[in-house]
Amino acid sequence: MALAYSRALLKISGEALGGETGQGLDYKVIEAFAEEIKAVHALGVHLSLVVGGGNIIRGATASRQGLDRVSADYMGMLATVINALALQDVLESAGVDTRVMTAIRMEGLAEPYIRRRAIRHLEKGRLVIFAAGTGNPYFSTDTAGVLRALEIDAQVILKATNVDGIFTADPRKDASATFIPELTYQEALIRGYAVMDANAFGLCQTNKLPIVVFNINEPGATRRVLQGERVGTIVR
Repeated sequence: MALAYSRALLKISGEALGGETGQGLDYKVIEAFAEEIKAVHALGVHLSLVVGGGNIIRGATASRQGLDRVSADYMGMLATVINALALQDVLESAGVDTRVMTAIRMEGLAEPYIRRRAIRHLEKGRLVIFAAGTGNPYFSTDTAGVLRALEIDAQVILKATNVDGIFTADPRKDASATFIPELTYQEALIRGYAVMDANAFGLCQTNKLPIVVFNINEPGATRRVLQGERVGTIVR
């Protein structure tokens, strides 16, 4: 089947790697993600990932608990590197050629982020994991994901969640919540749906980068999105 998107960026939360507790690393969950990503990569998609660090530490939360905000954000960025290295190890064990590129230089562990080198990796069929956020405090991994997607000329950003897309309310708490298959950027803003944080969402809107919000736990969902099937909610 032809691909609807030949180059995409997948944003995964750190909590997703922690399994049911959302804490630490659940290797069974990571292995399941790796198999899903391997199947997508086999289609010939130029795929890159940005992973959060909330399963280890969230900078904004640590700041509210008393840590200096800048120090807390840098700790959060380092947490994303831990997650990226774990994903890389499992992906390569599954046979997927993977590179980790970090916004904070740490050559002993990973390559520094250089846009042209990242694009070259994708062109050579390697999967690229972008770690350490933007390299700057006060910016979320959502913003980092959108920024990297724009820099590598991705055609879509895939926002992986634990629900089937965007609903009128939290479906885990409100049984009357209604699924929304498609939204414009303006509708999402007016209705107050928290698709991404404001900085990330604004970048998508300004640059007309579509966002697909979908359930990463549904087998084959990522592949189906990239092949153009209606999965989750699309914001454009």
